[in-house]
Amino acid sequence: MSELVLINVSGRDKPGLTSEITGIMARFDVRILDIGQAVIHDHLTWGILAEIPEENNAPQVFKELLFRIHELDLQVRFEPITEEAYGEWVQGKGRGRYVVTLMARDITADQIARVSSITAQHGLNIDNIARLSGRTSLERSDRIACVEFSVRGTPQDLEVLRSDFLHIATDLNVDIAFQEDSIYRRNRRLVVFDMDSTLIEAEVIDELAAEAGVGHKVAEITERAMKGELDFSQSFRERVALLEGMEESVLERVAERLKLTEGAERLINTLRNLGYRTAILSGGFTYFARHLQQRLNIDYVYANDLEIQDGRVTGEVPGRIVDGQRKAELLEQIADEERIRLEQVIAVGDGANDLPMLSKAGLGVAFRAKPLVKESARHSISTLGLDAILYLLGYRESDRAPDLVAMNRDQ
Repeated sequence: MSELVLINVSGRDKPGLTSEITGIMARFDVRILDIGQAVIHDHLTWGILAEIPEENNAPQVFKELLFRIHELDLQVRFEPITEEAYGEWVQGKGRGRYVVTLMARDITADQIARVSSITAQHGLNIDNIARLSGRTSLERSDRIACVEFSVRGTPQDLEVLRSDFLHIATDLNVDIAFQEDSIYRRNRRLVVFDMDSTLIEAEVIDELAAEAGVGHKVAEITERAMKGELDFSQSFRERVALLEGMEESVLERVAERLKLTEGAERLINTLRNLGYRTAILSGGFTYFARHLQQRLNIDYVYANDLEIQDGRVTGEVPGRIVDGQRKAELLEQIADEERIRLEQVIAVGDGANDLPMLSKAGLGVAFRAKPLVKESARHSISTLGLDAILYLLGYRESDRAPDLVAMNRDQ
């Protein structure tokens, strides 16, 4: 007869502890059924579910472990586990597995309490909690924080669960992502971005309109289009028509002053170092998308041409406009060309015209989006920069190459 026992060890961490403890078990041919360890500020919490092959050996194993662990100035607890309890644990491992990602400038106890309360209400058990963000000074104003919960269970209504998370995210001014923990989560291969108010902070057409003296007219139409109140293609042609007669030289002037969104350069550099392909799918203008392509080394660019004759803007847009439906089509087209499954695609945008591609991608992220878009998208980021998308992929700060780490907050 064998005996199952859960062994929990805690205390100050030091090299060689695992070797010391498992070395004692090895002399009694102990079988390891499960093992886990966490270290927070040099304090160790270590657990092993062990099967001791001969029941009569258990007292001797416990005695030797207790003696050595006491010498190491650690605490230990032994808990017998029944075969029935072990069987239930094995069955539970076959349930659905999900990841909840909590992102904010600071993580508070209230946030953890609210998130864990919702997971419990929906029948999900937390298996593991890990910090993905790096350690930063308490005095820094631009710090970021991210905690990832690995949860297990079968929620009755995923939409209600997502709605509950969205509600507390808004209430607490944090971002909360809920994803199935599938094989595709860490195997994305293509990222497509909207440009205006996503990769860059501005709406280019509004910048051009300000130069042309029609800023208030264009801005009003842009706002209604991004909210989904107007047909994008029609509103786009109306706005471009207001730019008729503007000098071509204005485009270069506007392009030079465009500011990248927080975390954009860091995100794309990191993704490219990891082998991702990138694309801009924009309802804006090709001129500015090409400017960003050169700056960020983007692989694909699809946007709208701004017709120019005799050095002036004509107010016409030749060809098919890149609207929401076209963005979704282009996403599929690029994925097909690269032989990438849609589940491996990430799409990022802020406007109503981005929703079709966000729903098409395996991971669609509404970034600093309008309320309608944020509510409609499955994932959203509003409190942090674009590089927070890395946390949705499960990457830790320590995963990044040294040259990228050095770029951390110097952008």
